[in-house]
Amino acid sequence: MYAASSHPGTSSSSSMEESHGIVIVGGGICGLATALALHRKGIASLVLEKSEALRVDGGSIGVHVNGWRVLEQLGVAAELRETANLVTAKELRWLKRKDLLETMAKDIPAGAIRLGCHVTAIHPSDPGVVLTTTPAGGGGGGVIRAKVLIGCDGSNSVVAKYLGMSPSKPTPPRTYLRGFTTYRHGHPFGDRFLRLRGRRFFVGRSPMTDTRVSFFVACHVPSAATSSSSRVVDARDTRHAVLQKLRDQRCPAEVVEMVRDADPDSLNVVTRVWYRPPWQVALAAFRKGAVTVAGDAMHAMGSYIGQGGSAALEDALVLARSLARARAAAAGGRDDGDDEPFLLGAATAIREYVRERRLRVARLSLEAFVMGELLRAKSMATKLACMAILALLGTKALGHTNYDCGRL
Repeated sequence: MYAASSHPGTSSSSSMEESHGIVIVGGGICGLATALALHRKGIASLVLEKSEALRVDGGSIGVHVNGWRVLEQLGVAAELRETANLVTAKELRWLKRKDLLETMAKDIPAGAIRLGCHVTAIHPSDPGVVLTTTPAGGGGGGVIRAKVLIGCDGSNSVVAKYLGMSPSKPTPPRTYLRGFTTYRHGHPFGDRFLRLRGRRFFVGRSPMTDTRVSFFVACHVPSAATSSSSRVVDARDTRHAVLQKLRDQRCPAEVVEMVRDADPDSLNVVTRVWYRPPWQVALAAFRKGAVTVAGDAMHAMGSYIGQGGSAALEDALVLARSLARARAAAAGGRDDGDDEPFLLGAATAIREYVRERRLRVARLSLEAFVMGELLRAKSMATKLACMAILALLGTKALGHTNYDCGRL
């Protein structure tokens, strides 16, 4: 089990102040991967997560071979492979988000993940930045001084705002129901990945194990189904509306049964998907001194090519490697435990990280954006334009998975 600390309580009349070398905002996939990668290189960090527990909702996540290469470098691939079947020859496996997060978290030093700590403001300092935080339950906050700040806090990133990045954009309103279904006596789908598009719905299904499959359904359902403040009730009501839509559209019985029998606790509803347009990813200022972003905070993209999670893992490895090289250069062969020179010069490492990642994530963002436009297109002219762009990109089936970001 992972060890995490709660936000230290303070009275409303005073605030606590503390200092850290590297602070990571966001305890999702990218944040934990970055902390673990730094730990593997002997570099300490503090992860601040605003939720009071790891955010394990969301059902499952597909990890392609490029993501598995990173998980191997982090030392957790073998354990995670035991939890998920191989879907394609180019190692695509669907993991429970809970398994991925908890496997990484338990290898991060005790106390390095602080739950229930919401960063509300960031101000420049010399060196680094000053963070204003509040506990999840309200009350008095605290002040954290960080020499290096990494934003892994998703598409609505407070760190991205500090960097002056434009807000992420929402896709047109649509209901996305995700979850997984357990078949007690085994499912009959083998290792086949299903994509089924009807006039008013889109379904994806992938095997996770011999007895469990992951799925998503995208369609329009009445807004009342997603108005409840309770996530569980909300998801169950939405499932009822989605099932009615699938039956009305004469969807195959095996798909209807899969959604009907989904594990209730796995259900997750999203009504908007946020993304950064590819031109923004290509041009945005991803750094300011020793402050940068990674994962969705840097390149939120639709799930059309399934690279959000794997690309975030790549970010974590490249960033940790850049910082580790800067630390080794600052030490000059010494091992006296003094990280002050390295932390003061970390801006150079972050500049190298941004330079290495920009072309890769801009290309992924462009491919995902064009694929999304192609799926939504109604006119033949738009479809042909999207297909031409994809052809110019030289995209092949799962070609984006061939990337190897190297060793940690």
